[in-house]
Parts: sequence; structure tokens; C-alpha cells
Amino acid sequence: MAAEYEASGLTRREFSSRNGVPMKTLARYVARHRKRKADKNSAARWVAVEVAEPGGRGDELSVVLSNGRRIAVPHGFHADTLRRLVAVLERA
Repeated sequence: MAAEYEASGLTRREFSSRNGVPMKTLARYVARHRKRKADKNSAARWVAVEVAEPGGRGDELSVVLSNGRRIAVPHGFHADTLRRLVAVLERA
């Protein structure tokens, strides 16, 4: 129903009236529909990656997030700890 509403080009009031659906019900369906679409889009989102060695050492892995936060993994960082860190970040 929410996809039909969005494709209709009608206002919520018009769609509700024509289809005999209470506006609150339509609003709830639309919110769920948009959340599912957003979840699907974020799961399949691509990000830009740049591989560089500005310091010339090349013994550190760094990730700079879009908000400016930086995650740095120095040479010798324990692999199991890195796996746990990645698992936590994937759940966030």
C-alpha cells in the first residue's frame, strides 16, 4: 500500500479518501516502507577508499570516517582484536 501511495502522486488525504484507508494507518505503513528502503540502501552502500602512504612508513592502517573520526591500526596490532573491532563496528 505504501509503494502504491508513493507512486500515486496523491496527497495522503486524497489517497486515504480514495482507498478507504485511515490517514494514521497510511502514515504508519509509509514510515515502515521508507525505513525498509533506507535499511536496504545503507546495507548496499559503497564508500570511497584511498590507499596512500603520506608518512612513507606504510606500517599503519587508517580509516577516516565521514565525520572526521579516525581509526588507526598500528603495525603489530593483534589480529583477533582487529576482528572483534570490525565486528562491533559492523553491528553499529
